[in-house]
Amino acid sequence: MTARSKGVLPDFASMDSTAEIEIPKDPLIRVIGQDEAVKLARIAARQRRHLLLVGPPGTGKSMIAQALSLYLERPKEEIRVVHNPENPERPFIEVKRADEVQKDIASREFASGDMIDPKNAPINVAERLGYRCRNCGTYSPYSERYCPKCQKPKTNETGAGGNPFGDLMTGLLEASMTGANLPGIAAGKERVTTTRNRFGKEEVVVFERNGEMIRVLDQEALEKRRELEKISPRKVLVPLERNSFILATGASEVELLGDVRHDPYGGHPQLGTQPYNRVVAGAIHEAHEGILFIDELSHLGHLQRFILTAMQERRFPISGRNPQGSGASVRVDNVPCEFIFVGACNIQDLEQVLSPLRSRINGNGYEVLVNTSMEDNPDNRAKLAQFVAQEISMDGKIPHASIASVEEIIKEAHRRAKILDGQINALTLRLRELGGLIRAAGDMAAAEGDMLIEPRHIAVAIKRNKSIEEQIQDRYGSYSKGLGKDISSSQKERSPYYFWNEHGGGDQMFS
Repeated sequence: MTARSKGVLPDFASMDSTAEIEIPKDPLIRVIGQDEAVKLARIAARQRRHLLLVGPPGTGKSMIAQALSLYLERPKEEIRVVHNPENPERPFIEVKRADEVQKDIASREFASGDMIDPKNAPINVAERLGYRCRNCGTYSPYSERYCPKCQKPKTNETGAGGNPFGDLMTGLLEASMTGANLPGIAAGKERVTTTRNRFGKEEVVVFERNGEMIRVLDQEALEKRRELEKISPRKVLVPLERNSFILATGASEVELLGDVRHDPYGGHPQLGTQPYNRVVAGAIHEAHEGILFIDELSHLGHLQRFILTAMQERRFPISGRNPQGSGASVRVDNVPCEFIFVGACNIQDLEQVLSPLRSRINGNGYEVLVNTSMEDNPDNRAKLAQFVAQEISMDGKIPHASIASVEEIIKEAHRRAKILDGQINALTLRLRELGGLIRAAGDMAAAEGDMLIEPRHIAVAIKRNKSIEEQIQDRYGSYSKGLGKDISSSQKERSPYYFWNEHGGGDQMFS
């Protein structure tokens, strides 16, 4: 067991640069200063509980949600939508386990037969399929009607009754049936049925065109294909092999809940696309057996109610969401959506999260207020050094930092904890902005051709990385003074602040 896994952090002060700092393989250990949230995330993954993470931006909420998904088992179910021949606008849902999916794949592969080179097929078969020239025996793609060697038609059949135009008419008919475009009319037939002796027994065998190859279907493959053709058509809605982490931040209603695409032909059996084939899964369905993560949860507004319903029922129907489209009459019921919900928001937006949704999370999960700072001690300084190494490694375009530079970053983290959170002996956990500082210093070091980020790079990056509010404060002393200096006289006259201050707006209002 390593010192890191025991909870004892290495002394980074004895190192030369962040290149020597080991980055943990466990993604949750990479989350800095959020011990309680990380502990609950591990529980949520194991027990399949929901989470609501509350706190300011850049404190690791998204990182916790993504890391949580890596602790889940791989999905075990595939969701399919099946054509309903009696009522096409009410397709069925079929859920297949992993072993059943593998059997289906094997059956389809078996029914697809074997692929052979046209040169390995019987000569008469290769000729009838259009791969071999009857005149000189040259092999070429079936799409070439004339032999590239002898320049003669590959086939020399004439039409019925000796009609000299029969071959042309047959070719045109085949082209219209196969979708070939003139003048490149395909030579030969699309499939040839014949017999062969195998193990002393005669059996039916079919040879089919398949691009530059020929597909061979023996008796067993043909029987398997007939069985598959009896089954109603279906389409995979949510595949077995999929990402367990679904990010739905800012998703529209269609993206979140699914849809049925419009068909200008209204799903006509011959011209249009059948309704089952136009069904599109939403994020809540794609997150089945995984994690549905929504940052800025309050911005979903009324759509939060649909999330609540999906969490309660673990199933949610898919229907056409455009009342003008042909999909509006299509509905697929009982589509599974059993997911772990992880939501995130800022403290000021908490009141806009629906109370029933919070109740559902609290009743089967946890609400966590993330930390904005951590105590300034040797252990946490080592964690911050690990964070610097992680940021440099993830960026991939900046050099490593010297330990002296890490010390400067820690000093800046101490200063920000005091200014932003009023914490005296603390280090900030608003790490997104701190990461921006590291990248700004790294860009400067890379531009100057330095091998390491040095303290002088950090000092300049701190000045360059100030927010607009801090820059206004430094230059003008306050926002109002900056506003007065920066705008023109004409802008002042149109500004409500000008009328308020210069024309006694306040006195008139309260007189």
